[in-house]
Amino acid sequence: MTNFSYPTVTGVILAGGEARRMGGHDKGLIAFANQPLVAHVINHIAPQVEQLLINANRNIERYQQFGYPVIRDSLSDFQGPLAGMLAGMLAAKTDYILTVPCDSPAPSKKLRQRMLECLLLSGKKIAVATDGKRIQPVFALIHCELADDLHKYLAAGERKIDRWFAQHPMIEVDFSDQPESFKNLNHPEDLLTSAYNMPVPMLGIAAYSGTGKTTLLTQLIPRLRESGLNVAVVKHAHHLFDIDQPGKDSYRIREAGASQMLVASRRLLALMQTSDNEQAEPQLTDCLARLDMQKLDLILVEGFKHEAFPKLELHRSNIGKPLIYPNDHNIIAIATDSVLPDQPNIPVLNLNDLDAILQFITTFIRQYHHD
Repeated sequence: MTNFSYPTVTGVILAGGEARRMGGHDKGLIAFANQPLVAHVINHIAPQVEQLLINANRNIERYQQFGYPVIRDSLSDFQGPLAGMLAGMLAAKTDYILTVPCDSPAPSKKLRQRMLECLLLSGKKIAVATDGKRIQPVFALIHCELADDLHKYLAAGERKIDRWFAQHPMIEVDFSDQPESFKNLNHPEDLLTSAYNMPVPMLGIAAYSGTGKTTLLTQLIPRLRESGLNVAVVKHAHHLFDIDQPGKDSYRIREAGASQMLVASRRLLALMQTSDNEQAEPQLTDCLARLDMQKLDLILVEGFKHEAFPKLELHRSNIGKPLIYPNDHNIIAIATDSVLPDQPNIPVLNLNDLDAILQFITTFIRQYHHD
């Protein structure tokens, strides 16, 4: 009787890229549905493998907080996914590595099982997933004995992942029944459409109190209207507020106990709704659900800073507050009245140049619909 040891697999989450299409922000740490993207991937992949590694080249301490070993590329200057695969093979203590990107938050729960079964039946060395239309090369199962060959390939200056795969016995594994498991988030707009399924572009205005958010909005909105755009604004208030005055009929009725009070005239309609839970913060999704999306071209949001959607940061030097963008990976541009000490990898606009800000917003809208 022959002893058979079932092959072991290390999961390698590839989070070592530059993320240029995401404004240079570290994609794995970008917030999506109230968690960093990498946390979603961990939740899907960790139960499928014997060991899990995170391949990252920056923010190492933050990645270590997820409780798994973090490995850097052996090559410098962000050499691409093959460099991360090599790092994974060199660090793994298993027969195979199973690689997944950090920007695909819902990889298949059958990824390891199906990939390994197909690979073993075929007798090949590499298995690559396909969604039925094209291969997904960063979703790969690779035998660790290929590490030396990959090292030589990279040392020769080669970087093309498909060219290296083609040099070895490879099988494509069909996941056409789960194409959504390969959906990746490459642009800030992808976070928005995935998190909220939004038909209308939404842009946040992020700034400290006193920066002039409301002043800018009152200047922007008329100009956007002049260009034919219908704009909605959603604002989060950190204090109690009333849109009606004490003594008015609607105020008296609501104070009497009506949980919802709707006032309508020929020109204006307002809905006031009370909440029994004074501790609960309003949710952006609840606010968006009340908007008539069919009549809108753009939604501007003031507040809701902890939610994941594209934002424009406003920064005034005389406020004496630090920049927000280093800690908010959803900020896609900065409008400032000063020269920044470190040049960020996102657009920097003149806060006092309304035309430049308008141009940025109209380009943002075009790109949203194009993508």
